[in-house]
Order: sequence, then C-alpha cells, then structure tokens
Amino acid sequence: MTIRIKVPATTANIGPGFDSLGVAVNLYLTLDIIKPANTWYVHHDYGDTIPHNEQNFIVKTALKICASLPPHEIKVTSDIPLARGLGSSSSALLAGIALANVLGQLNLTSQHILEKATQLEGHPDNVAPALLGGAVAAYYDNSTVYHASFDIDHSLRFVTFIPHYEMLTETARAALPASLSFQNSVQASAIANTLVAALTHHDLNTAGRLMELDQFHEVYRQSMVPHLQEIRQVAHQLAIHGTFLSGAGPTTITVTTADKVAPLIQAINQLNLSGDIHVLQIDPLGLQITGE
Repeated sequence: MTIRIKVPATTANIGPGFDSLGVAVNLYLTLDIIKPANTWYVHHDYGDTIPHNEQNFIVKTALKICASLPPHEIKVTSDIPLARGLGSSSSALLAGIALANVLGQLNLTSQHILEKATQLEGHPDNVAPALLGGAVAAYYDNSTVYHASFDIDHSLRFVTFIPHYEMLTETARAALPASLSFQNSVQASAIANTLVAALTHHDLNTAGRLMELDQFHEVYRQSMVPHLQEIRQVAHQLAIHGTFLSGAGPTTITVTTADKVAPLIQAINQLNLSGDIHVLQIDPLGLQITGE
C-alpha cells in the first residue's frame, strides 16, 4: 500500500502578525512513498532544475532528521506555487520531516515535528498551521516553540491573487528595517493582538480593518507589490476590508464572505493584472498521513 503524506499551503502574517500568525488553506503538496529502491528517486514535474535524487530538498530534509533512512522511490505533486508567499518551502520541509518519521519509525510527536521544522525554517508562522491545520499563533525563542490554535470562521473565503512572478523571501526580508522605535512597536503589537481577538470572535469588520494596518512589514514591502494597494482599493469600493500580503508576497489575499467573492473577482479582473485568482478556504486538518 502506498503511503501518502499531504501538507496544506499556508498564508502567514495575516497583516500585522509578522512571523507569528498563520492559516492553513486548501492547496496541497502530496508525497507518495512508492517503494524501496537502491538510490533515492523523486518523481516530480518541476523540470530538471529541481533534483530527482538525494539532493532534492524534501529528501535532504528527511536525511537531516535521520541520516540512515533507506532509499525509496517517491512521487511529489503540488498545486502550491513556488516563491509566491503561500508556504511552498514550509510544506516541502514538513513533508521531508514526515518522510523521515515514517520511514525511520521515529515516532515523533507533533510538538517534536513542529520544533524541528521551526529550527530548520527559522520561524513558525507557516510550519505551525501547515502541521496543525486551521489558524495558529506561534512564537519561537530559539529553543522552544510556543503555539496556540484559535478558532476563526471557517465559512470565510480567501480571495487570492497570485502574480506571474516570484519574490524570494530573502529579497523581501532585505526591505525590512533593522529596528523599530518603541512607540511603533507598541502600536504594531496592539494591532496584532486586537486582530487575533477579533478573528476569534468572528468579527470580520474589525479584523479586516486591522489586517490592513500592519506596521511590521507591509509598509516596507508595498512598493515591491503595487497590486496590493490596487486590490485593496477596489475591495474598499465594494465595502470589503481585509486585504494583506501573504507571507513575504507577492501573493495578496482578501478575506471576505462567500456572497462578496464574485463581485470582488470581477473588480480584480478589471485591473488587468498579470496573475491568477483562486478562492481558497481554511484547511482544518493540517499534515495528514494515510496508508500506513
């Protein structure tokens, strides 16, 4: 029986929740463990720039967790676009750790997987919701990952605009300042704290407005993603608030109710931007392994 590992995409930051807030959404990376082999071989359709052997990122991650893993033939498929701010690297990272856990019979708990993933990733905002599903707030102090899931309205729709260009996290982080003033830090933290409370109480009106008041990263990156402001403006014309940069970008997401999806898509299409629109929903389950 084929063992299948399935990891959802994620949107992180949610505006002011920089490096700490994330939500799992229903795009997926799927890894099928096919059979033992003499050497590692990874079937995928990413082209020759992505290795098919033990140099593949997923296999390299698995071997970091357990160097003695027996080689296998595996197949990786994904509808998560690369370098777009939807957690593609985090989903691959978790797939690699799960691969090691399965083949090495390591019996890692979810907490152990989260800690290892965060150590490798550097921050937990993508890996935590991808592992646990739903919405998660998390903090990493370089030794322990503190995390808490929180309930948000699962009927919400995430109208996602994915541009036809990449933006590497390293490039996006280079735009950020080395420090913030005490006053700005207090204000930015208050916005993020209130956002979580509003989401938990299903108060989309308050939450949507707070998503657009980030002081940590969007104000420094918005010149790199001009469509963020364009989409935000047309959404406001429809009385929709809640457009933010997904992760490091360049994808933008507008959180809204199902009845407003069609007019919003129509308005975005009229901007004639180069990209694709997806309507996503919350994935409540996170990483799943079947066929064991």
